[in-house]
Amino acid sequence: MSASSSSPSPSSPLLKTTNSDSGRDGDGAQLLALGHKPELKRNHTKLSMLGLAFAILNSWTALSATLSIALPSGGPSAVLWGLAISGLCNICLSASLAEFLSAWPTAGGQYHWVAEISPEEWVPLLSWICGWINCTGWVLLVATGGSLGGQVIGGLVGLMHPDYEVSNLETFWMYSAFTIASFLINAFGNRVLPLFTKSAFLWSISGLAIISATLLIATSEYQPAGFVFKKFVNETGWPDGVAWLMGFLQGALALTGYDAVAHMIEEIPNPTKEGPILMVYAVMIGMATGFAFLTVLLFCMGDIQDVISATEGPLLSIFYHATRNKALSACLTIFPLGCLLFASTTLMTTSSRILYAFARDNGLPFSAIFATIHPTLQVPLNSLLLTTIPVLVLGSLYLISTTALNAIFSTAVISLTLSYGFPVLINVLTGRRRLPDDRDFKLPGIMGWVCNLVGLGFACGCTVLFILPPQLPVTRENMNYSFLVFLIIVGISTLAYNFGGKGVFTGPVTESHHRHHPVAQGAAEADAEGGWRPGMAILAYDVEEEDEEGEGEEESAVTVCRRDVRR
Repeated sequence: MSASSSSPSPSSPLLKTTNSDSGRDGDGAQLLALGHKPELKRNHTKLSMLGLAFAILNSWTALSATLSIALPSGGPSAVLWGLAISGLCNICLSASLAEFLSAWPTAGGQYHWVAEISPEEWVPLLSWICGWINCTGWVLLVATGGSLGGQVIGGLVGLMHPDYEVSNLETFWMYSAFTIASFLINAFGNRVLPLFTKSAFLWSISGLAIISATLLIATSEYQPAGFVFKKFVNETGWPDGVAWLMGFLQGALALTGYDAVAHMIEEIPNPTKEGPILMVYAVMIGMATGFAFLTVLLFCMGDIQDVISATEGPLLSIFYHATRNKALSACLTIFPLGCLLFASTTLMTTSSRILYAFARDNGLPFSAIFATIHPTLQVPLNSLLLTTIPVLVLGSLYLISTTALNAIFSTAVISLTLSYGFPVLINVLTGRRRLPDDRDFKLPGIMGWVCNLVGLGFACGCTVLFILPPQLPVTRENMNYSFLVFLIIVGISTLAYNFGGKGVFTGPVTESHHRHHPVAQGAAEADAEGGWRPGMAILAYDVEEEDEEGEGEEESAVTVCRRDVRR
């Protein structure tokens, strides 16, 4: 099939290049080649994007805030070594996803990658399922920021005023304050968001160093190394092996969300090279800082049972035990509180981008509403609201049942982990042959297989463990309802597909579709209409096809992309 013989203007936004020196025009054309008109500003740098990813993980803060859950399930040994194992597995999984990000840098992330490598007849269904799971996981994950923030503030009140009991209503208001503040920063502070995420990174690292130094200096008596690295505790009722594995889940929770880099990829320059590296680095830094901070906390910990049962929470309990000073403990708490505000904000940023991307591909009801960028604020405002309102509604569960709210948080991790496994599983089943060979980030040979299989095993194991009840015997109060919540999500997604998405959602426009169906269009025409949009023809060049008799090949005059995609 031949395209037009006329060459496009060198300034045409349709031209794609993988040359790192091509600048923002090449980045925009690369997005055009994936079927989307560039609308978001590429105003993030490597540091600001790393700050965003690290703020979302905020591993040392999340790990310390959830110690009361992990310590009864394996004790210090599960807390530390569980994080190490979880970190290595997440590095394998993030590296597996980084290959996709290097090949197809679009905010759609996992559901777009599934569409690129799936058999054509399965693209709509598989892409739809992955997209809904990923979008739901991110909306639910936003709720964790406000929840942990409210818990830390409640613990601080309990430390300063032991006789005062924070009500569920007050916790809800604190949760809502975090959520609304995050919305306002996202809606009206887009221009300063790169500075905000850089500050998040520096604040987190500084807080880690200051708190660790203060605790190590102030503590009068340390726990022995045998306690920190070997102590095993099982108060769950499960067999010891299962209990240890359940403690290992704390590390999985603290390292979830690194796909944020993928969903923000349309806002950084040179995405095919920088994005994959940032994704993997975020997990490495999260694991290293989390392990270091947990080691400090465990060495400075007093009696483990006091920490588990402390009304002010494990973190403040350790602060006060080490410093014996409530005012100093309160000052140290400023750092994790700031980290949680950064986390809540950046979680909402990422959630709005994946919702915007999925709506852009007709994956949501009323997609035209949510696939718009506010002309003045330059953010997907409607998608921000689509995140904020459900999160506030979920917060009302504080007034009914904290057990149900915990199920929401577990479901967030399950959903995201499954969305990570979707493209990797298809890649493995197709022999790792559908990724383009000329991608910037590539796992060589056996390393690719090892990372893929380890990542898949980890995703499956975490999913099973996250649906188990935390204690035996199972009661209505300690039952884990996350599997029920996940089934509800799948049910809603299925109904939405059958009654609204089927026949309308055909999957995202893929690069391989462009290769097999190239249609010429004049560059001037595309420029006049503001660049490429779904429904418009695209330019394609260096596309080699056999003619009808299979007797020869011909080369078209213009190129959108040069990929070795085997369908």
